Amino acid sequence: MDQRTVATQGSDPRRQRLNLAVLFLTALLLVGCAGHGGWNQSVTPGNWISVKRGDTLGELASQAGVPLERLQRFNPGVKARSLAIGQRLLIPTHQERAPYGGPYRYQVRPGDTYAGIARHFGTRTRRLSAGNPGISASSLRVGQLIQVPMNDANVSRSASSGASSSSRSSASSTQKRSAPSGPLPSSAGSWPWPIDNHQVTRSFGKDARGTLQPMILSSASSDEARAVADGEVRFAGSMRQLGRVVIVHHANNLQSVYALCRSLSVSAGESVSRGHTVCRTSSGDSGNELLFDMRRAGKPIDPRRVLR
Repeated sequence: MDQRTVATQGSDPRRQRLNLAVLFLTALLLVGCAGHGGWNQSVTPGNWISVKRGDTLGELASQAGVPLERLQRFNPGVKARSLAIGQRLLIPTHQERAPYGGPYRYQVRPGDTYAGIARHFGTRTRRLSAGNPGISASSLRVGQLIQVPMNDANVSRSASSGASSSSRSSASSTQKRSAPSGPLPSSAGSWPWPIDNHQVTRSFGKDARGTLQPMILSSASSDEARAVADGEVRFAGSMRQLGRVVIVHHANNLQSVYALCRSLSVSAGESVSRGHTVCRTSSGDSGNELLFDMRRAGKPIDPRRVLR
């Protein structure tokens, strides 16, 4: 409605009130749709909702038909006991994933931008770009699945909660998954092994039940585990059943995982160079043992494809 129309109808109080109501409703819709697109109060998977008076996280999870923990994981920073009226919550779809220790799998919604997605999940736009090669910020499509790398705080919170390994969990040994396709970096095949004078106590591959198992290495002469390439330490802490763990992110969306460590030599957020000691291995029946895993985009790959 242009200003000329409003001016000619200004003498009619009823129409003036109606015009003001329309403008107010339009403003509400614009505010609701800003930032994360399609604002919808229907508590169903895929929607963004606004917390109303009396809402609880448990009731909203029940209405949406999603587990409470899943709802919490897709809304990092939201505390169940301190919900605020008007607070925005994301209801995840069945295609989305929020694994422990790995990147989120997020389904693009109307109006989404890399900046808005990064802001909600507490990460940075550049990490989104790096985690989604070939997908530019200007070409996002509704329904498209993208990777949202977790920040250090989220990884630490996931690990310290003591939860068991899940899909895309670094060093997971309990889920059946296929290796990702696509070419490895040109340096593949020349990366050094993480420990000297090693033996492969358990090879990467499926066990008798068909479950994919990570590699276990042992060495009688060395207890130092070293970074296999330059990268950034994204996690350094403890995980249930895996002891002390270090996760290093490298270029080309590759990750190396060092688990069953006796002690850690690095901290989360630290940059490491190839050959830098990341942890001390634990003592086992075969000497100093290290569970070692290589991943690409969070999915396990055979370390022999990368190491020399």
